[in-house]
Amino acid sequence: MSGRVLVVDDSEVIRQLIRVNLELEGFEVVTAADGAECLEVIRRVQPDVVTLDVVMPRLDGLRTAARLRATPDTRRLPIAIVSACTPADLDLGETVGVDGYLGKPFDPADLVALVRRLMRLAGHPGGPPDAVRPERTERTDRG
Repeated sequence: MSGRVLVVDDSEVIRQLIRVNLELEGFEVVTAADGAECLEVIRRVQPDVVTLDVVMPRLDGLRTAARLRATPDTRRLPIAIVSACTPADLDLGETVGVDGYLGKPFDPADLVALVRRLMRLAGHPGGPPDAVRPERTERTDRG
């Protein structure tokens, strides 16, 4: 297993689209329909990364992110906003400590890359060994 992702979106279609793309890359995916459900299941599923839509009923994504950041158990949990964000949403996301953004509609490869980056941020390998591409580093000659 390459890591567990909690996908939170009020659209069943989007949840399934994200689930399929991440499962194809070896991730375990758990879903929730809104921020309130996310907060109910997060301790049980203990995800490595959370993706949040912004506009959802009951509890939106930005308020959910703020609550996750305010709780000691989830304070350092990597969070990505996957939504059709406005510039104001992006600004607010930065103030509550969101770690990444992906606009809808999105390219599945960008989704996978974002989740892998956040897995590394969490100290998790982020994928099966054959799926992880090493980061490029500049060569430094000493001499």
